[in-house]
Amino acid sequence: MRDITYPPVVATAKTLFKLRGWKIQMLGTENIPREGGAVIASNHVGYADFVLDGFPAARRGRLVRFMAKKEAFDHPVGGPVLRSMHHIPVDRSSGAESLEAAVDYCRRGELVGIFPEATISQSFEIKGVKSGAARIAAQAGVPLIPMVLFGTQRITTKGHKPSLPWGLPIVINVGEPQHPTGADPVAETKALKESLERLLDEAIAAYPEPLEGQWWAPARLGGSAPTLEEAARLDAEERAARAARKAEKAQKAAG
Repeated sequence: MRDITYPPVVATAKTLFKLRGWKIQMLGTENIPREGGAVIASNHVGYADFVLDGFPAARRGRLVRFMAKKEAFDHPVGGPVLRSMHHIPVDRSSGAESLEAAVDYCRRGELVGIFPEATISQSFEIKGVKSGAARIAAQAGVPLIPMVLFGTQRITTKGHKPSLPWGLPIVINVGEPQHPTGADPVAETKALKESLERLLDEAIAAYPEPLEGQWWAPARLGGSAPTLEEAARLDAEERAARAARKAEKAQKAAG
């Protein structure tokens, strides 16, 4: 694929982070292949994850084509940029088409990035993992590479104002490739979730700042973030509110 926009965007991001003195620690980057297709399945803790998730691949001389919700591609400014970077729109009401596009990208030797939790985890823990990542890797016959980030939630995430703190530490941990066959998608998805949980624990252990009392730290580690159960309730309330707004909008349009 021809890339005109993507490399300058990566260079700009690296320059910005350097100017802010951010300390990005990357572990396991050797697990990303220098060539050939693969699916990179990452946790999702903040809106900046799309940017930081590409750093380990960039170190290996690669670009990642991310799967993102279709609404982002409808934005008058962001949409053309996303399309120019060859990212993949996901229509949640009809996911088969985006899955097929991701499989095609992988077969053509591209790295496809996906957030298998689907939405941001407000607990900063690994929540429910969907089967799409394992299914794409199995259908394309490419490795499935688990990856986690920790610290990006401090830039911008749900319920908190954006921030560019000086000297921000970020840990990115890339796990060993898995090789789903599609024979047992449930078991393969469970294996992915377990790998993400282990990688997250390792990333947090490597994090250089204390977690006690911090809003960006998981509750089980002394932070004040919502627990997994509390976050699930918040997600359910958000979905209900979104559905209500959609129904009200449809009713007004019909009336």
